[in-house]
Amino acid sequence: MASQHVLEFMTGTVDLPEESRQPRFTGASGEERLPICVDLDGTLIAGDMLEESFLQVLCASPLEALSALLELRRGRAACKRYLAERAAIAPEQLPYNQPLLAYLHEQKRRGHPIYLVTASDAALARRIAEHLALFDGVLATEGGLNLKGRRKAQVLSDRFGVGNFIYAGDAACDIHVWQAAAEAILVNPTGRLERKVRASVPIRKIFSAPRRLPMTLLRAMRAYQWVKNLLVFVPVLLAQAWGSGATLRNAAVMFAAFSLAASGCYIINDLLDLKADRSHPRKRRRPFASGALPLRHGALGPVLIMLGLGLAASISLASALVLLGYVALTSAYSCYLKTRPLIDAFVLAGLYTLRIIGGAVACSIALSNWLLAFSGSLFLALAFIKRVGELRDLAARGADMHRRGYSASDILVIQTMGLASSFMSALVLALYIDTNPASLYAEPRMLWLMVPAILFWQCRLWLSTSRGYMSDDTIVYAARDKVSWLCFAVVALAFIGAITLPPGVIP
Repeated sequence: MASQHVLEFMTGTVDLPEESRQPRFTGASGEERLPICVDLDGTLIAGDMLEESFLQVLCASPLEALSALLELRRGRAACKRYLAERAAIAPEQLPYNQPLLAYLHEQKRRGHPIYLVTASDAALARRIAEHLALFDGVLATEGGLNLKGRRKAQVLSDRFGVGNFIYAGDAACDIHVWQAAAEAILVNPTGRLERKVRASVPIRKIFSAPRRLPMTLLRAMRAYQWVKNLLVFVPVLLAQAWGSGATLRNAAVMFAAFSLAASGCYIINDLLDLKADRSHPRKRRRPFASGALPLRHGALGPVLIMLGLGLAASISLASALVLLGYVALTSAYSCYLKTRPLIDAFVLAGLYTLRIIGGAVACSIALSNWLLAFSGSLFLALAFIKRVGELRDLAARGADMHRRGYSASDILVIQTMGLASSFMSALVLALYIDTNPASLYAEPRMLWLMVPAILFWQCRLWLSTSRGYMSDDTIVYAARDKVSWLCFAVVALAFIGAITLPPGVIP
């Protein structure tokens, strides 16, 4: 009788009688203890094991990733097995749905058998089940059969009987499974899916998280980092060329181009650093690492880079080449150079300086050697601050520094070099002001206020870093620091005063 119901269900013509939904699992008191069958992708974890596996293989060996795609000719199950054999998935680092896990443990204590039922490869599913030590059994994709949709419904109905299990899932493809279940557990369902399931089967529990895809995408793009790209306006300000509409337009377009390209690079970098971010106390909250954003959205990275290059090319070929150099250097940093001691800091300083160069090229403004010398020293100091902060954090957590190319004994040396760079930037600025650039400024002596303000700001950053207050990003710290804003205000007032005050006001 049950087999007949399964066959009817598989053809979509099932109308289950009440007797087929009688529970098979009961406790000593006669209370029903139906098995709870839990999906993996998007349900137990905030992610997809196929995407996780493919990303790991792609980062380790692009050729093997291509071979995995070719395995699709033999079916999705063959592709999943190929990836599972090559991906070093760490079950302890996966972004688990903690409220659901807590609920399953509670149901386990109440006597419900718990089963992991997933379309992911069986080898991966068993490793996850072994890590969680929660499940009474695992049903997964193997033997060339992809356990999804109608096939999953048939397997569960054959195993437990139609109407004799509870199913926890998240996707529309699970509707066939819910229709054969006694009750449904929904994880982050859309309103449409919830209504469809509710019309077919009683809903036992719903686990919902806020859907904030636009904001999550902006977080992945690191929109707050776009403030760095305001450096493209520095040549315009120093050349006092803000009276030209074409110049301002080109600078604004270059700002947008750098912002898009940088966001694309951040997305790609987060995918490359996925494993490391998940073991980091703060970075594990990033959209990809936490599972808040599916890995497939990482395809947005190359798209943003191409859009940025297109915007830069609309200004001039030279502008596009500068941005292309920025993307290439960023990619090299993400893939290799950030583990090379000292080179990493010089590359970071170069990436800041490229923004200034990009603004000058886009606006056809000649760059001053003084500006390049000052900005190079300043940005090198900021890069060393960032690195010292990271190394101190690694030391405090007892983590391995050698993967970044440094050891604990290097921190003092890096601090010394960074402090030297900070004072060098102040010296370069002082020497420039001493040349008395009266052709550009009505009252150049106002510029002297910049020297102590900039030096004090950097010394404060170093002190904060030494005390362990520095965040992962110097710019983020400065944006939240009132004293930093006061220093910026002094610099701005000094610049405005040097331009607008009548000559001779300062004796």
